[in-house]
Amino acid sequence: MMHKEFHFNIFNTEFYGQYWKAKTTKAVVVLVHGMGEHSSRYKHVAKKLTENNFSVVAFDHFGHGKTVGKRGHNPSFEAVLKSISKTIEKAEELFSKKPIFLYGHSMGGNAVINYVLRKQHHLKGVIATSPFLKLAFQPPKIKLAVGKILQKIAPSVTLGNELDAMHISRDSFEVEKYIDDKFVHHKISPNFSLTFIETGQWAIEKAQQLKIPMMLFHGTDDKIIAYQGSQEFVNNSDKATLKLYEGGYHELHNDLCKKEMLQDVVNWLNSQL
Repeated sequence: MMHKEFHFNIFNTEFYGQYWKAKTTKAVVVLVHGMGEHSSRYKHVAKKLTENNFSVVAFDHFGHGKTVGKRGHNPSFEAVLKSISKTIEKAEELFSKKPIFLYGHSMGGNAVINYVLRKQHHLKGVIATSPFLKLAFQPPKIKLAVGKILQKIAPSVTLGNELDAMHISRDSFEVEKYIDDKFVHHKISPNFSLTFIETGQWAIEKAQQLKIPMMLFHGTDDKIIAYQGSQEFVNNSDKATLKLYEGGYHELHNDLCKKEMLQDVVNWLNSQL
């Protein structure tokens, strides 16, 4: 697969993007990563997809990876959706007239779900893995209260994101890689925490408005994002399907079930073509 980087600017921010091109491209996957991580953690996902003739276009969120800006902060939820729009535009530019799918993990799963519910688009379908629709733990009430105040008076202030690295995967090697990754961080502003809690609940309530096929994947032992949120979303939509992985942790693509899960992704994408 061929790999290249690109950049774009919105909201006075220079974004880092990259793409992996298959030898023969039958469709394109625009990939949206999760909280505190970055798009380069998905090289093995891109490898699996390109081997199956799906090219992949990805970017680093506001406050993440190689994108410039304060770690863990974004100017607004609308700005996050705009960054997805810009990446879709790049995919259209690179792969003219090819079907485009969105693929989002965790926070990125929330973002892609909200994107297709709120925006006009010509996407073929959506994949959401462990989407941030409902937390699997209850943040300290005092932290939520402080966050709401900060969102009004100092929205760029960041706090710790409360995530335990041991909960991302049952594979200790993957956990160590995550801990040692210099681009992984644990900062989060209210515009990423409170806003995504609110938009996750909104998405569940508006799921019946979904107009294109969506496939959700979730592990039943996800200690970060509750799989019940994915179940609620699917129960409210006749366009969405859910596959649960018994005992699966948060990052299914890095978990013990990753081979099965990535093959399931490929199979679903092929079924939509």
